[in-house]
Amino acid sequence: MSELTSLSLAAARDGLAKKDFSAVELADAHLLAIEKARALNAYVLETPERALAMAKASDARIHAGKAGALEGIPLAVKDMFCTEGVRTTACSKILENFVPTYDSTVTQHLWRDGAVMLGKTNNDEFAMGSANETSYLGTVTSPWRRKGSNVALTPGGSSGGSAAAVAAHLCLGATGTDTGGSIRQPAAFTGTVGIKPTYGRVSRWGIVAFASSLDQAGPFARTVRDTAILLRSMAGHDPKDTTCTDKPVPDYELAVGKSIKGLRVGIPKEYRLDGMPAEIEKIWEQGREWLKASGAELVDVSLPHTQYALPAYYIVAPAEASSNLARYDGVRYGVRVPGKDITEMYEKTRADGFGAEVRRRIMIGTYVLSAGYYDAYYLRAQQVRTLIKRDFETCFANGVDMMLTPATPSAAFGVGEKGKADPVEMYLNDVFTVTVNMAGLPGIAVPAGLDAQGLPLGLQLIGRPFDEETLFSAAHVIEKAAGHFTAKAWW
Repeated sequence: MSELTSLSLAAARDGLAKKDFSAVELADAHLLAIEKARALNAYVLETPERALAMAKASDARIHAGKAGALEGIPLAVKDMFCTEGVRTTACSKILENFVPTYDSTVTQHLWRDGAVMLGKTNNDEFAMGSANETSYLGTVTSPWRRKGSNVALTPGGSSGGSAAAVAAHLCLGATGTDTGGSIRQPAAFTGTVGIKPTYGRVSRWGIVAFASSLDQAGPFARTVRDTAILLRSMAGHDPKDTTCTDKPVPDYELAVGKSIKGLRVGIPKEYRLDGMPAEIEKIWEQGREWLKASGAELVDVSLPHTQYALPAYYIVAPAEASSNLARYDGVRYGVRVPGKDITEMYEKTRADGFGAEVRRRIMIGTYVLSAGYYDAYYLRAQQVRTLIKRDFETCFANGVDMMLTPATPSAAFGVGEKGKADPVEMYLNDVFTVTVNMAGLPGIAVPAGLDAQGLPLGLQLIGRPFDEETLFSAAHVIEKAAGHFTAKAWW
């Protein structure tokens, strides 16, 4: 890791402004780091020529006194975001040659503010997975290792490439998408910070859809401040996404370091799971003490419908996926496998183009939406979703400002260790995160310590709708108390 790649995003921003180094030098340092770290498979496409051209343009704007909020900052983009003229595959065979003619709204916002694109990062195919093992473009390896072990670990999923790239200092920040925990779980596994904003805070336009009522884009970075800086650029009203709010975007960075004295933090009793590792309970207790020491009031709360969140999520998400993925049929774009007629062409294209996990979820989704089962499964799941949302609303109405929970039920596990015989084993990784998506709330994962094997553990803060600022303030308290954690380079 070079001196430049070890900088925080905020420090790099300040260094560029003072002309301590150029945007081209900063981009070069990261491109070299990416080249040396290909063993991680964090990037599925590197864009060095574009990065250097963008960095050169940033240097010109800095010298002209016209620097944007992210001027010259090298970022990575999850392969779910459309990027004009740059291959975007959702890490699926069915889109292996797709080159969009437009940028997603999120990437437009980042380029508007002067950010530099280093490349596209790996993810689970169509963002369906919790370990980045379902990608058509190969598994991502975490930059972390257990003490005294060379076993390859997962960086989490689906945004595993973005999390691994940030943790390994291969970018200063990255975009992710979170449908059931796909930003927060990888952040917790890699010792990075990741936030899923309130549903509607960030535009979904130009992001490959998985489950439209759950998907939300957000940033990864190595510090709470850096994550706040990125979210301010990513967020904002977009008339092209009818679910995107037109609320003004606050300067989230101003919330970092703000006192949390007097805030009421809820501790949901339902998150104390049977068989939860002692280390998770210990870090949760530690988080409570840190917030209490900073003046927050801790209150026990109940979210009674939490136990139904995971099964309801795995009905709603596949149902929406089966509908969204119907467009990949070999007719307009992507892979096409010929058949004797159009029906056979559809069947062969989808059988060949989608991986096993995506096919599984499409079939589940199609089943729960079918005549005779819609009321029994999909309708009931939506009713449960309403009850989950109401649980949170009741707590907030009773004066609770945010919740503190574990981010994951364990530290990172080995590549291939879970879900081979029983997919449900992998789905259980989302047990602490799916409620936030079902209720449309903001949630942030922040590193809180290391387990006995030297692996990162994260805590999750869940906030009121559109109150990301309070989350940044509280997350900064945890970060200040816990410190920063960096993976020891082995790659």
